Amino acid sequence: MSAVATKDIFKAIEEMSSNMKENILESCVSSEDDIYEIQLIRNYQQKFPKAKIGFVVAMTSLRETLKNVFTLVPGLNKNMVVAPSETFNGDKYDLLIVDESHRLRQYKNISWRGVFKQNNLKLGLDDTGTELDWIMNNSKNQIFFYDASQSVKPSDIDESRFLKLFNLPTTKKLALKTQMRSKGGADFISFVSKLLLCETSAIPELPEEFELNYYSDFNKLYEDLKIKENEMGLCRMVAGYSWPWVSDKDKTKFDIELDGLEFQWNHTAKDWINSPLSNEQIGCIHTTQGYDLNYVAVIFGREIDYNPQTNKLEINRKLYFDKNGKNGVKNDEDLAKYILNIYKTILCRGIRGVYIYACNEQLKKHFTKIFSKGDILTSNDITQIKRAPRIIPFEHVKPYVNAVPLYDIKIAASNFTDPQIHQELQWVELPMNVAVKNGYFVAQVIGESMNKIIPNGSYCLFKEYTGGSRNGEIVLAQHLDLQDPDYSGRYTIKEYESRKNVTEEGWRHESIVLKPLSYEKHYKEIILQDEDLIHLSIRGLFVMALSWE
Repeated sequence: MSAVATKDIFKAIEEMSSNMKENILESCVSSEDDIYEIQLIRNYQQKFPKAKIGFVVAMTSLRETLKNVFTLVPGLNKNMVVAPSETFNGDKYDLLIVDESHRLRQYKNISWRGVFKQNNLKLGLDDTGTELDWIMNNSKNQIFFYDASQSVKPSDIDESRFLKLFNLPTTKKLALKTQMRSKGGADFISFVSKLLLCETSAIPELPEEFELNYYSDFNKLYEDLKIKENEMGLCRMVAGYSWPWVSDKDKTKFDIELDGLEFQWNHTAKDWINSPLSNEQIGCIHTTQGYDLNYVAVIFGREIDYNPQTNKLEINRKLYFDKNGKNGVKNDEDLAKYILNIYKTILCRGIRGVYIYACNEQLKKHFTKIFSKGDILTSNDITQIKRAPRIIPFEHVKPYVNAVPLYDIKIAASNFTDPQIHQELQWVELPMNVAVKNGYFVAQVIGESMNKIIPNGSYCLFKEYTGGSRNGEIVLAQHLDLQDPDYSGRYTIKEYESRKNVTEEGWRHESIVLKPLSYEKHYKEIILQDEDLIHLSIRGLFVMALSWE
C-alpha cells in the first residue's frame, strides 16, 4: 500500500502535530484509514479555513456510505465527498484526497462512455484521458491512496499511469505498512497472499482474538455467521462473481445455491453493507471493497479451482459473470490476476474473523489440507499410515532422542502424557523425515469422526499441550464425561473451538466445542459448558498422520 502526494500539500502536513503525521504514515486503506483521512481533512481545514477540499471516492456504494459519515462529523458535510466527475464543479480544489485510487477508471469497459468522453473533451483530452487526469487538472494538491493489488477489473487505470506519477521528482511517497483493519495482523495478510499464490501449506500462528476458519459444509458456516451477526452485527457473506444476477430483474428468483441453501445477490449497489437484510444476501467485490466488517464469509465461487498438477489456482472464464470485469481481457492470465485480486481484497474485509468456503472439489481438498494443520492423504497412502511403528527395545531407547512414547488412547491412565517410568512405556521410532522432539508422542486414531483429516486406524504424531491458544487446533482432549462413540468416554480427538463471553470485566469461556471433521453426518459436536469446563484437559495437539515407507 502506498500514498502519494504533491510537494506543496506535504509542506502543510509537515507542519501538523507529530502524532497526526505518524497516523498518516502508519495507516492503511480501510474504514480506520477513512478516520485518519477525515482527521487529515479537518487539520488542513483548520490551517487553511478558506480552502476548497474534496474527498474523492470512485465506487458508488462506498461513496454513499461516506457521505453519511461526513454528515455526522462536525465541521464537515456530505458535499465534500465527490465522484471523480464531480471535481469539474466550479473553481479548482485546493486539495483532493483520493481514497481507493486503484479504482479510478479509464475509458474502457464502462457503461457511461458518453459522459466520460465529454469530461475528457472539457480538458482537451482524447479517449486516453482518465479520471486520474481529471483529478490532476481540477485540483492544486492531491493525496492518492493506492494499492495495485486491489485493482479488480480492466476499467481500472493501468498501474503504469500511477508509477509515472509516483516517480515524478515533485511527488512525496509514503509506504503504509500496517494492516490496521485485521486483528490477524501482518501474518494474516501475508498468509492471504501466499494462499492465493499456492505458496503455503499451513496457516500461521494468529492472535487469539482473530478467528480464521475453513468450512466444507456451507450450512455450518451460515449457522456460525448468524451467531456472530446476532452478537455484534456487520457480518456478511461475499462471493466471487460466478453466478448470474437473475434476481436483479425478478426478486422471486434465487441466484446462488450452496449445499442446499439458496441466496440472492445484493439487492442494492449503494451502501449494501448497511442495507436491510444484507446479512441474508451475498455481496460481491463492488459492494464490499473499501468497507470493514466484523466477520466476513468468503465464498470461492465456481469460476476458481485448484490444479494439483501445476499447484496453481485456475480460472474458468465461462463461469465468471462480471461482463465489465472480463470483456476486453483476452489473456486468461490477466483475467486471473483481476480475480485473484478480488479474493485478496475480500479476504481482508474481516476485522475479527474470516470464514472460508470453496465450491469446487479440488479447491475444497486443497483448502482442507492447508486448514487441517496436517496432511491430506490419498487412498494410496492409507496402508502406509495404518502400518504400526517399529517398537524399539528399551535398552536401545534414548527418550526423545531416537524415540517417542506410544500411547493407547483406549486404555490410557489419568497420567496420560506424563513422563511416567520410562520402562513402563513402549517407545517407537519416527519416520526418517520427522525429527524427534521433546514432548512428542504417537497414538493410533480409531474411528471415522475425523476422517476428513485422519483416516481410521492412522498412527498420528501429537505434541504435548503446554499452553497457548488452542482455537482451531485438532486436540486430544480428556474429560470424565465425554460421550465419544469412537472412544467410549474419557478421551476424544476433535477440532477445538472456544466461544467466549466478553464483558467490561474481561472474558470467560461460554462454551468449548469439540468438532468432528467427518464425511459421516452422524458425528455431532461435543459442547461443554459451565461446570463441564472444569473437568476438561487438553493433552495433546495433532501434528500429522505418520507414514512409514
